[in-house]
Amino acid sequence: MLLYRLPLYILFGILPSLIWLFYYLKKDLHPEPKRIIMKVFLYGVFITLPVFILQIGLNEVVKLLENIPWIASFPVILAVFKWFVVIALTEELFKYIVVKLAVLKSGDLDEPLDIMLYMVVAALGFAALENVLYLFSPIDTISFSAILKTTVTISFIRFIGATFLHTLCSGLVGYFAALSSLKNHGSIRFTILGLILATLLHGLYNFSIITLSAPFNFLVPILVITGLAAFIFYDFDEIKKVKSICKI
Repeated sequence: MLLYRLPLYILFGILPSLIWLFYYLKKDLHPEPKRIIMKVFLYGVFITLPVFILQIGLNEVVKLLENIPWIASFPVILAVFKWFVVIALTEELFKYIVVKLAVLKSGDLDEPLDIMLYMVVAALGFAALENVLYLFSPIDTISFSAILKTTVTISFIRFIGATFLHTLCSGLVGYFAALSSLKNHGSIRFTILGLILATLLHGLYNFSIITLSAPFNFLVPILVITGLAAFIFYDFDEIKKVKSICKI
């Protein structure tokens, strides 16, 4: 691979995450410590490779299941398992674990909005490395202008698609985790509900793009993104009004 492609891929891989990070941080009326933001972002980056390794292992399980005749006769079941469990569940669960381990027990968490914000930051770290890896291509024979055009195009598509989806799904988990911080009983149920909903919507987005035919492979992802965005942005503004100290 030509040497100039590495910095190019890194730049356009992390750029969507940095743009969204700046946007979400501007929505926080009480800015969080930069060191904590950086720590959560980097934890999100670091967790990406273990998640990918886990997904590779689970994909091998899918391949084994494909050799079982009665399961192979229902390909939709394998597709659902792959996109909803292997991909969506692992990513949403590990992004939550990052925030759970990094900040949910720390003194830096002083209002419910912080939980949503840190979930988004972890998602953006995860998406940053995911984008970089996604941009890598074994093709070395095309021109620099063609590589640049392809890289910019993919980066933009992932900016409005996969990267945005990661922030919205993690924000959804963060919202329900924030609700749990305000409840005296049954808090874990709110968090589990958030993880289930985020997994279902994340899985539906991926499943529809890869599995469904036109126009549903285009319309369903748009509906998922716009519906989630409306919900999350509304709740970001609503949860700003809650001043309670978080206790999770």
